[in-house]
Amino acid sequence: MAASGTFGYGREYAGLVDLGRLGALVVKGTSLEPWPGNPPPRTVETPAGMLNSIGLENPGLDHLLREDLPWLRAQGVPVVVNVVGRTAREYAEMARRLDGVPGVAALEANISCPNVEEGGLAFGADPDEAAALVEGMRRATSLPLIVKLTPNVTDITAVARRVVEAGADAVSLINTLVGMAIDVETRRPVLARGTGGLSGPAIRPVALAMVYRVAQAVEVPVIGMGGIWDGRDAVEFILAGASAVAVGTATFVDPGRPLRIVEEIAAYMSGHGYERVEDMVGLANPGFARRRARRVGAERAERRKERGSEEIEGGDDR
Repeated sequence: MAASGTFGYGREYAGLVDLGRLGALVVKGTSLEPWPGNPPPRTVETPAGMLNSIGLENPGLDHLLREDLPWLRAQGVPVVVNVVGRTAREYAEMARRLDGVPGVAALEANISCPNVEEGGLAFGADPDEAAALVEGMRRATSLPLIVKLTPNVTDITAVARRVVEAGADAVSLINTLVGMAIDVETRRPVLARGTGGLSGPAIRPVALAMVYRVAQAVEVPVIGMGGIWDGRDAVEFILAGASAVAVGTATFVDPGRPLRIVEEIAAYMSGHGYERVEDMVGLANPGFARRRARRVGAERAERRKERGSEEIEGGDDR
């Protein structure tokens, strides 16, 4: 998947990447009304990564519906709309208006952006606030609902459990870590807002550990992201328990990186005797394997119970 925020609305990469080969394209965070974003400077390169403080600048939902989605439908790529808002009511209204829109495969509730004053991280850091927001979106849409989690919390599994209880169909993680860079000549923060979100290879070990923990904690698919550069990085996330992966900052360096990663995952699978990605999910995570075994056992028991009921109902009265 192409992660939200680094792939725009797809047009920016259309001449460089065959979008139809992507597993999905997660569009830039979109709000009900246009958002201007934060003042510049808004980006700075750091060792093994970058800081951004864009502030979720976007042209708004009407523009997405009128200009971007019709074009994206023609590209043959599943589209996930990353939803942002200042209030839980705005998130729910976004979900309502996107419900049933042709070309929208799923929604991703962004409750984890650290670069805005209202919304974003304010929801994602509190399990109960996050759950209430997800409940509102769940009532407003029948679309698959992914919730994007923040790493900037004490216990990410607590938030993950609550949003799943509230109706999330999947969780994606991690969003950026809060970071800062200071110009030693001006003796001021480089970013106008002071802090920003750290992404890139520097955060990969943190992201991997959090995917590992969340995959043990919830019964829904986990989408892993955070510093993925090549196929082996992606396989690490899959072995930790991710059912899918998303690539973000790497596309700034190499726009074709997501498709190269697809090819490298396929090569790894061929070299190690795996026919399906599903066969690798969670193999390095004993807690995930135990949870999956319990779920499969419960499903089998339920099927046996259903077959027994059918046999009783279908029997004669001799």
